[in-house]
Amino acid sequence: MSGHLQQARQGVGARLKEIRKDAGLSGRALAVMAGWHPSKVTRVERGTRNASEDDLRAWCRHCGADDQLADLIATVRGIETAYVEWRRQLRTGLRRRQEASAPLYEQASVLRIYQPGVPPALIQTAGYAAAVLRSRQIFRELPDDVDQAVQARLARQQVLYAGDRRFLIVLEEQALRTRIGDVDAMVGQLDRLLAVMSMQRVSLGIIPAGGRRAIGPSEGFVIFDEAVVRVETLSAQVTITQPAEISLYGKAFLRMQGAAVYGASARALITGALRQFEATL
Repeated sequence: MSGHLQQARQGVGARLKEIRKDAGLSGRALAVMAGWHPSKVTRVERGTRNASEDDLRAWCRHCGADDQLADLIATVRGIETAYVEWRRQLRTGLRRRQEASAPLYEQASVLRIYQPGVPPALIQTAGYAAAVLRSRQIFRELPDDVDQAVQARLARQQVLYAGDRRFLIVLEEQALRTRIGDVDAMVGQLDRLLAVMSMQRVSLGIIPAGGRRAIGPSEGFVIFDEAVVRVETLSAQVTITQPAEISLYGKAFLRMQGAAVYGASARALITGALRQFEATL
């Protein structure tokens, strides 16, 4: 079982345990009321057993928590499909993954994007994207369709210019300095960031490495309106549709924005990184 899948099940179990405790019930008492073996409550709360939708209905009914039922059902329904193993998804190469993401970007009207280590795919240059995708192809030992994947990624960037979408992007300063590919690729990418800052529909903030902040760096994520959050980890892509979790990512993004600098201050950080790379040419 994927570690992320197990963590998700444990998260549901922890919520159910809190609901039971808030109701003043022991695990045995809840099991008796629901007609279950006592070990079932323990296994569900530990995340070693899935809770069915009927289980959730009974749990909430006996604990007087019917107001939490819809949220719990949405969470459980999403667990099995939310965690897509990269190996399975990418077994035919990288191009298909790039193309599969396009509809989600096209349907959203506001995208909130946070990246700690690299600029997001939507604003990558061809050279930088090629370096990023090449490193993934080699690391995961995938079929070599990097050139096609780059073209698919660049095609997806058309959403920057079509419709009336808004793009709120926050990067850690480290994303300006992490070298991906050669120096020319880095210089081109940093120039691209400066150009993107002039786009009316794009808000680009940089969190200074030494700045004060209310929340530390996390994994990169994209929030599509208030409907979906996409998180990419080393081993899996996580698709989050549960409202409470989406709200949590929204709260985190607000704090990231609060720690970021914009305008001239952001431009100065980008220019500083650019000059360092240019000095090595």
